Order: sequence, then C-alpha cells, then structure tokens
Amino acid sequence: MRRKWLTISVLIATLLVGACAGYARTAPALTVPQLETTATSAVLMEAHSGQILYAKNPEQRLPMASVTKLMTLLLALEAVENGQVKLDDQVVASEHACSLGGSQIYLEPGEKFTFQEMLIAIAVGSANDASVAVAEHIAGSEEAFVQMMNERAARLGLKNTHFSNPTGLPAPDHYTSAADLATILRQCLEHELFIKISSIYEYDLRGGEFKLWNTNKLLKWYRGVDAGKTGWTTEARYCLASSCLRNNLRLIAVVLGCPEPKSHFRESIKLFNYGYAAYKALPLLAAGQTVKEIPVQRGARDSVGVISFKSITLVLPKADKESAYRKEWRLPAYVTAPVRKGQKVGELVITRESKEVARYPLLAAYDVPSASLPDIFRKACRKMLGQ
Repeated sequence: MRRKWLTISVLIATLLVGACAGYARTAPALTVPQLETTATSAVLMEAHSGQILYAKNPEQRLPMASVTKLMTLLLALEAVENGQVKLDDQVVASEHACSLGGSQIYLEPGEKFTFQEMLIAIAVGSANDASVAVAEHIAGSEEAFVQMMNERAARLGLKNTHFSNPTGLPAPDHYTSAADLATILRQCLEHELFIKISSIYEYDLRGGEFKLWNTNKLLKWYRGVDAGKTGWTTEARYCLASSCLRNNLRLIAVVLGCPEPKSHFRESIKLFNYGYAAYKALPLLAAGQTVKEIPVQRGARDSVGVISFKSITLVLPKADKESAYRKEWRLPAYVTAPVRKGQKVGELVITRESKEVARYPLLAAYDVPSASLPDIFRKACRKMLGQ
C-alpha cells in the first residue's frame, strides 16, 4: 500500500512540474509598454537631426487651428533677418485685420504697434488681428502672404500642408500633418528671436492696459519647455506643437485632434516623458569650434579653418554606451583657392561597430581669395629665404 501511494505521489508531482513547465514556455515574453495617446495624430521629433522618435498617424491631414501661426511667425522672422522689415517698424492695423473674430488684441483701424509687439501678440496671445496685420505689412495683402506661406511649405518639402489664411480660423483647404508641423517648428527654432518671444508667459500691451497670457501652459507645467503654439477650434479640437530642451537634448512634440480641454498638454507631456526616458544627447562639436586647419593652394592665405557653424549633437538610446560611437574626420589634404566661407570642405562621420550612423558637413570658417601676383611673389621669396 505504501509503495502504491509513493507511485501515485511521484506521478502527481511529475504532472504538476510538466504543467508548470508548459505554462512557462507558453507565457508571453515581457515587453516594454508602448506609448499610447488620445491625440488623433502625434509626432515626437529630435530637433537636432529631425529624426522622428515616435509617431501616430504622422501624415494624416488635419485642421491645425492657431498652430497655423508657426508659419506666420517663421515668415515674419525671416523677413526681419533678410532686412525686408525691422522690429521697430510701425505696423498699422487695417479695417480687414480688425474685423476678425477669435483670439485677438482688439485692434482698432489705424492703431499702430511695432512689428516686434505684433509678433509677441501672435506668439503669446495667438492674436488673429495681429497675424493679419503682420501679413499685410510683409506682403501687402493677406492673400499674397498666404501664397508665401504655401511656397515656404513647398520649399520645406511638406507634402501634407496647405494654408488658406495666416490665423488658423476654419477655412476650406486648410490642413497640415503632425510630421509637417514638427518640421515647421524645427525651422522656427533656428531663430533665437522665435524662442525669445515664444517663451514669454505674460506681456503688457497699451502701457499695461491689456495683458497677454501665453496659451502654452507647458511653459509653466513642464521643465524645459521654451517654445510652441497652441490651437483650438471645434473642427480641429485641441492642438499643440511645443519644444523642450533638457540636458542638451531638444525634443519637439506635436499633437493634433486631442479630445478635451487640457488634453493637448497632457498628451504632449506623455511624449516628452517618453523621449527623455528613452534617449540622451551626446554633444560632438560646438558651433564655430575649429576642427583643423587645412592647407590652401594658390590662396591669399596658406590655410583655412574647418568648423561647423551649428553645434553637432548625436541622439542615441539611453541603453547605448557612448564609447561605442567613433568619430572620423574626413578632410582633404588641401583645398584650392578661392575658398568661400561656409563652403563644404569635409565631413564628420559617426560609426558604431564599423557601421555609419550619422554624417555631418564641415565647412570653411572664412573666405580665402586666390593669391594675387604680389602674394605669389612674397611666398616665393619666403621659400627662397627658408622662412
């Protein structure tokens, strides 16, 4: 009897072990939770290279409401930089600009503000009347400015964007995608003035009689956010394109079609949290840092400095070891004059396990004109004298 019970016990134990082993083999492997968002469309972009780190329906064409004003601001900033307008220009409000509804600073026909104040009203207060006043000041009419907006979108290679006005008020054939908006914001971030005015949280107009409050609440709610533009209409719902800089890593988050109030802030924070938890920045080269001097043949100078005009940063997964990445300077033995400032003279190539992961241009730091006859004579004399 004792032997019989022992046999039965062994059999039961064997069956239990087999069952547990079978469960272990068929149980699903643990996976990293995927980012989920209630936004209809969303993109998280690394600003330095433009690499997209997360996307949901990134190419879907959607209304963008007042996030439209990113392109309005971009054209305005470019007009300042190319000398077409000045920040202290007086912008006079037309009757048409004053007739718009929605967010506004309640311009009166003939009322004047400086161009810079108008830009602040657009960036901080999302003012529709200021947007049209700026458009008319730059292009002569709102229609001409809208044509400029679409031409600029085409030059940026945006395939899913078309503008019908500079404000974002509902209009036929006015749409964008999250990926395209991220590209527009990335272009805006090239301008220091954009970050300066976009990060203003409150501003007094008309000698303090009218106060602007920035509609981008992430400026206060999320550490590192310093730029962006909100939008809302019944059609577009809640939208936000914003940028955040932490530990040399700048991220751009775009959410379109968020369903309820403040959800565009919540969903953008999700994107930023995801990005900063998963990625880190490895600075490679400071803006303007000289990499090397390379010889110049037949030039007024014997050599030219090699630099990058912009800082170079590599963004990589946090799990990666920085030591696994190698820098390779690909430079010629010499260049021949004339050399132009900004001319590409070489490349910085980044490799990991002998595979290329990134490539950056290296440029001439200044002009080197061709040598004149007196220059050639002086160089020949120095060689003869062994100098």
